[in-house]
Amino acid sequence: MKSSLLSILAAASVISSCAASAATVTVEIPVREVELEVDNAGTKHSMWTYGGTIPGPLVRVTEGDAVDFTLLNEKTNKQSHSMDFHAARADVLGEFATIKPGETKKFTFKAEYPGVFIYHCGADAMAEHISRGMYGVIIVDPKQGYSKDFPKPDREYVLVQGDLFEQGLSGDDITMGKGWKAVLINGKKFHYDPVHDTNASLALESKPGERVRIYFVNAMVNEAAAFHPIAGIWEQVWDNGNPKNVKWGMQTVDVPPAHGMIFDIVSPSDRATNNALVDHRMKHAMMGAITVLMNHKDADPAKGHGDKLIVR
Repeated sequence: MKSSLLSILAAASVISSCAASAATVTVEIPVREVELEVDNAGTKHSMWTYGGTIPGPLVRVTEGDAVDFTLLNEKTNKQSHSMDFHAARADVLGEFATIKPGETKKFTFKAEYPGVFIYHCGADAMAEHISRGMYGVIIVDPKQGYSKDFPKPDREYVLVQGDLFEQGLSGDDITMGKGWKAVLINGKKFHYDPVHDTNASLALESKPGERVRIYFVNAMVNEAAAFHPIAGIWEQVWDNGNPKNVKWGMQTVDVPPAHGMIFDIVSPSDRATNNALVDHRMKHAMMGAITVLMNHKDADPAKGHGDKLIVR
């Protein structure tokens, strides 16, 4: 069996395994309690994170890989934390147990199902830990690779939708939805929407006619996301990201909390167009859940490839 050591450092954003056969992938993620910007105007909140970013580093492996995982709760933190990989079959009282500041937790699991999965903190109160930014994505690519029913995309993007609550709330208040303020997309309100937020400087990009694959994860603690591409149609949708769970020509798809799906969109090839990828629950859309996808011939060739699947 191959072995690949791919550890997360302060600036790392992607851990991946592209081995042709099953590999052991070593993943190390530190927990960091930090002040982060939660909108495009620079407003900062006290957040709890994996690796210092929201979402945490993207982990990408292949179906059949073993993930040798280490969580480090940095000694400068004040809270206990844990790791719950939705791609794992494990012991909630063992591998997913909470650790105190300065402690580490190690466990190994096999990525047995292909798809896109959330990982998140499970420490009490779970809703508080998740809403403060303790979530990320693990993509498990199918071992058989691409096929007619799961074609190779031209670009890939990861979008994670989370909550923003008022500062200083109790865990119980957050659990019950009190003090909710906005939606964060990859850590910021209107992160990729210069139409509704003049401070926004980023958008997703592709060339006309390209197949764009969106790995969408809903990290909101209580509410589903009604994911819809304005001025487009989802070409194919794979529930949980599993190639066996395919639907065609979808307009709006509900993604429950703590769930993920893969969405493909193909723009017209004969002209430049734009799409708005929205949560069609209007209170979500108008409070941050709108992402602009610009389809034009001069699209940034780096976006949607390599370490640019999460645009920061």
